[in-house]
Amino acid sequence: MAIRVTLEDQLKRNHMTSKELCEKVGITEANMSLLRTGSVKGIRFNTLNRICYYLHCNVEDILSFDGNLEVEDED
Repeated sequence: MAIRVTLEDQLKRNHMTSKELCEKVGITEANMSLLRTGSVKGIRFNTLNRICYYLHCNVEDILSFDGNLEVEDED
């Protein structure tokens, strides 16, 4: 995957559970699980902003680019 999600690291640094972050950000635990595993295709800027705010981090602290182009299958 071209974009890596390192949200788990920030949760640990902030001594916060995924459930606690969900409550603060206003998303479901199911959506948070998908985000943590990198299974989502996109994220709203508003959600990203709230995650960064509550984890006291920058976007690059939870998302990184691995240098590869991810090509989606065209069905």
